[in-house]
Amino acid sequence: MDFLNNFSAQRFLDSLQYMWKGMLCIFIVIGVIIIFIYGMNKVTNKIVSKKQSKDSAEQ
Repeated sequence: MDFLNNFSAQRFLDSLQYMWKGMLCIFIVIGVIIIFIYGMNKVTNKIVSKKQSKDSAEQ
């Protein structure tokens, strides 16, 4: 019940400013991680395909 007595709509609205900035940063970091993983996957696939083509050419 103490929460309801101390609740301030203005403080709540002020805290939303920090919340949306935090959520934006989280989405940016997730996006950077996804892009990094996608790039690493491309690089490793090229390395594996070159190695496989080299191995098949030697046989």
